[in-house]
Amino acid sequence: MLLNRFSKRCICTAAVLSNPRPWLFVGLGNPGDKFVGTRHNVGFEFIDAFAKSLGISMDYVHCKAIFGKGFVGGVPVFLAKPQTYMNLSGECSGPLAAYYKLPLNRVLVIHDDMDLPCGVLRLNAMGNHGSHTGMKSVIYHFRGNREFPRLRIGIGRPPGQMDPKAFLLQKFNARARERIDAALPEGVEALEQVLTKGLTESSRWFNNKQKYKHIRLQTMPV
Repeated sequence: MLLNRFSKRCICTAAVLSNPRPWLFVGLGNPGDKFVGTRHNVGFEFIDAFAKSLGISMDYVHCKAIFGKGFVGGVPVFLAKPQTYMNLSGECSGPLAAYYKLPLNRVLVIHDDMDLPCGVLRLNAMGNHGSHTGMKSVIYHFRGNREFPRLRIGIGRPPGQMDPKAFLLQKFNARARERIDAALPEGVEALEQVLTKGLTESSRWFNNKQKYKHIRLQTMPV
């Protein structure tokens, strides 16, 4: 009897370990060719970079998103680029999380952030929307819950008196483009670490590295 109980316990434990809970990574942006390469679309760019790095095909539409799925270190990961336009990003993110029955601490949103210097990234376990319209929509469709992780990709502030909306929809200049191209692989590595080592350890390691990058870049114009 004792042996049977022990065997059942081992089988259950092995099943849990062999079936890790999936992650959902959602990159925010606007669909359509005219938005390709714009500051507001770095979330889309990140998902493309992550998918390419790991050989994940983004080849079908699911819950109003271009969607792909794969594994990293045996951990399932779903990738999504909402096709609802930025202001309605939650119309995709909320249903996707519900469809896969994921707790919000397994849904990570990637978005542009004007409060960070261009090319600086931050990995956070939670936070507010920071006036980002896409994040406002995501939080709304998560029923006001802000306790979900996000990767913020710095795009810098608009120069002078430039309208922030116009700035977001502009393409990067050459120097800013170089910074973003260098930052994307750093973010890909960080999220690979999240999948294999967990959010807490990964964010501590990653944000410490990015802190020095922030100091170096914050006074350098783009």
